[in-house]
Amino acid sequence: MSICSLRGLNVRFCRQAYILAHVRTGVVPMPGRTKLRLSLCECNNQQTNNRRGYAINTAGVTTQIELTKLKPSILAAITPLRSSHNNLYQMSAGLKGCIKNAELLQANDCNISKRKKVTCDKKPCEDDGADGSKKGAGGSRGSIMGDDEAKKKTRMLMALLAALGLGGLLLWLQTRRKQKDGESTDCGPTSGLPATVPATSAELPKHVPYLLIGGGTASFSAFRAIKSNDPRAKVLMITNEFRKPYMRPPLSKELWYSAEKGEVTKDYRFKQWTGAERSLFFEPEEFFVEPSKLMETVNGGIAVAHGFAVKKIDPAKHVATLTDGYEITYDECLIATGCSPKTIDVFNQAPPGVREKVMMYRSPDDFERLKRYADEKKSITIVGNGFTGSELACSLANYAKDKKVKIYQIFPESGNMSKVLPSYLSKWTTAKVETMGVCVMPETYVKEAQRDDSVLKLALSNGKSLLTDVVVVCVGCEPNTNIALTSGLEVDRNLGGFVVNAELEARRNLFVAGDASCFYDPLLGRRRVEHHDHSVVSGRLAGENMVGKKKAYTHQSMFWSDLGPEVGYEGIGLVDASLPTVAVFALPTPNPERRADNLSEAAVIEGGGSGGGTVTVNPETPDVKCDPSNADEYGRGVIFYMKDDKIVGILLWNLFNRIGLARTIINQNKKYDDLNEVAKLFEIHA
Repeated sequence: MSICSLRGLNVRFCRQAYILAHVRTGVVPMPGRTKLRLSLCECNNQQTNNRRGYAINTAGVTTQIELTKLKPSILAAITPLRSSHNNLYQMSAGLKGCIKNAELLQANDCNISKRKKVTCDKKPCEDDGADGSKKGAGGSRGSIMGDDEAKKKTRMLMALLAALGLGGLLLWLQTRRKQKDGESTDCGPTSGLPATVPATSAELPKHVPYLLIGGGTASFSAFRAIKSNDPRAKVLMITNEFRKPYMRPPLSKELWYSAEKGEVTKDYRFKQWTGAERSLFFEPEEFFVEPSKLMETVNGGIAVAHGFAVKKIDPAKHVATLTDGYEITYDECLIATGCSPKTIDVFNQAPPGVREKVMMYRSPDDFERLKRYADEKKSITIVGNGFTGSELACSLANYAKDKKVKIYQIFPESGNMSKVLPSYLSKWTTAKVETMGVCVMPETYVKEAQRDDSVLKLALSNGKSLLTDVVVVCVGCEPNTNIALTSGLEVDRNLGGFVVNAELEARRNLFVAGDASCFYDPLLGRRRVEHHDHSVVSGRLAGENMVGKKKAYTHQSMFWSDLGPEVGYEGIGLVDASLPTVAVFALPTPNPERRADNLSEAAVIEGGGSGGGTVTVNPETPDVKCDPSNADEYGRGVIFYMKDDKIVGILLWNLFNRIGLARTIINQNKKYDDLNEVAKLFEIHA
């Protein structure tokens, strides 16, 4: 409340006091009542200007009434109000001093109760007793009642002003602290973007030939397949994201190495390992059609509706219902809702002050936020040892190596990528990650998380405590199947995802692709895969079947991963560390073109992923026995994953451009007498 507002309230109280005093005493209002009221206002203004040190402007003041000549009843009513005015003015000045002093406090601590209290020189409710304790000369019954009423109003006004001042101070400190931490309380789209595009669902078509639910890789791959077979196809994509379709793998790998060399561009351009540069987005903005104009286009195209979600599908009537009740009919429909990152209970059930320091990693917005932390903070902790967690730890360590930022990685397993790599290679990989500058803590988990000033204090299972600025949770994903129940669709109880047949069809004219699909592989059985290449392949197949191709899913998709600039691997098939493995690695070679050091050569048979007997096979020299856990490094090699004496999965360690050969070997689905000879086909010594 400003000083001007207080002055206006004082003038109003003066007028009411004058009227009250004359009613009580039975005095007829004087003819010069208007002049009296104006003079009281001028007197009040004069006193205010004197306290502020302003020059007094008396121009235009024709009538001045001396307060000492007023009736005692009037003077008694005015005197306490003048005192309350003085008190309010001094209190407001004190609050301004409090706010000014509060600017000197550090705003890093989110917990206001832990901060030092700000004290003012003058308490808001303190009374100076200068004039308010004195009574008017008359001491009449009317003046006493007016005095009590004025004091009550003054106290109420002081309490209100104190509450407003304190609330504003706390809000200012909270806002400043969040701005300093670089955190956003906005859970919606990026700042500056509208809530939905288009603004309302009424601008969407009522009917479309092809409807795609989801805005990821699988959905866009399906569009490309549809457009290739139906050049004038009109496709509507509905997504709850606010960006055009983009690829996710570079978010944890290539994009960080490009950011190290300069600023990240608007379209998130990065350089691939081949040296070619490209954008994170599949197509530029101009490629897409506005949803309201989709059905008017002659040559068709794709329109993206941002910020919308489908809550129900009626497969029999070919109707998709949005969350706001708007209905869209379709001829062919694809569900490609992908998956959402998982969290852990210790963070999910933590107080808000802890949760705001914990983030998932899934989108370009997450990349921007984590990059800002890496530029400004001192420590980042990654929870998880899978693809995203391990890749991100190595990428962050490389990006922040000159910024004095400490990178921690915590997981309960024994080593990095323990669900994919054999145990000996997983432990070797963990040691390799540590050489990149990551502080790895295997066989450890977070028991408790607390806010300690501007950082988090993590209580670990090994009895230690860790202070960190931010925690990135990378513990896998779960498929988005929330519309299955309302749509009458089946979800696999073991693997998760929508159950589809070999043609990726859940119901007639309703297909599912990508991470959310649980499909039947004629060679390897029912599966659900969460990899970029699977999204591309399954999306393309679903798109072809939506235009009437009716193809079965027989293609074996692949995956790849990079742990820093020196270690990279590709896999295909069932790459599961719980399966027996046979591995062949190359001996040291002076070849200058290798990406990793070649120090040893060994083929290892390991049962159950937990050790077991080991046998070494050397393709070109007599057999020698060795313990793979003693190997200092593993250069290029190939690992076969076995099931019923057949190769069901292959992992190529620092071997590239050989995934087609690996796919052929798996598709043969036969037993090999000597896997050492099979390994020679990959030319690991070249």
